[in-house]
Amino acid sequence: MTSARDDVLSNIRRSLGVTGHEAPRIAAVDERLARAAPGVVPARGQLDPAARLALFRAQAEAVQASLAVAASAKDVPAEIARYLRDNNLPATLRMGADPRLAAMDWGATTLAVTRGPSAGDDLNAVSHAFAGAAETGTLVLVSGTDNPTTLNFLPDNHIVVLRAADIDGDYESVWTRLRATFGKGLMPRAVNMITGPSRSGDIEQKLLLGAHGPRRLHIVIVGD
Repeated sequence: MTSARDDVLSNIRRSLGVTGHEAPRIAAVDERLARAAPGVVPARGQLDPAARLALFRAQAEAVQASLAVAASAKDVPAEIARYLRDNNLPATLRMGADPRLAAMDWGATTLAVTRGPSAGDDLNAVSHAFAGAAETGTLVLVSGTDNPTTLNFLPDNHIVVLRAADIDGDYESVWTRLRATFGKGLMPRAVNMITGPSRSGDIEQKLLLGAHGPRRLHIVIVGD
């Protein structure tokens, strides 16, 4: 079964004497897309790495996220254990198969770690972000078994690990790196952009955290 759109395009190709699969035509389109002028990019995020980190932190804290800095990846488990303990939360943690998280020494803590997607009964989860956008303090996470999307939305408390080196100034830079990392045809099924914990002001214009997802968002930034 073909759609009206397919019929129209087929008629156009037939009148032009082409199939749409000719290599020169495909190359011409790719070149034209590659040379397309970028849109307007806000100047706010065009900073050196230290200033980008400071901006990201300020923007994230402005939307009720909490942050901590770990000197290196090996310090992440202790920081997460501290965060859960200081907030009187159970020492349990759900995570996916991300190799960066798997390489950390969780055995050095008292945390009970389980792995895989969340079925909705996990209080705490940890994910590793692909990137951060400094201009709005936004985390960028890609879906897949490494970091299941269910961990972003179902647990009450979401902890996200982000390398300082992966903080870009703006969304455009993040998308450029996404395309370069995954390549055409290999993009993840979903790219989730998270700015602060879940919130809603629909009821009497009162801000309610945790309305559609985690009520807490804790970001652990790993220094270089």
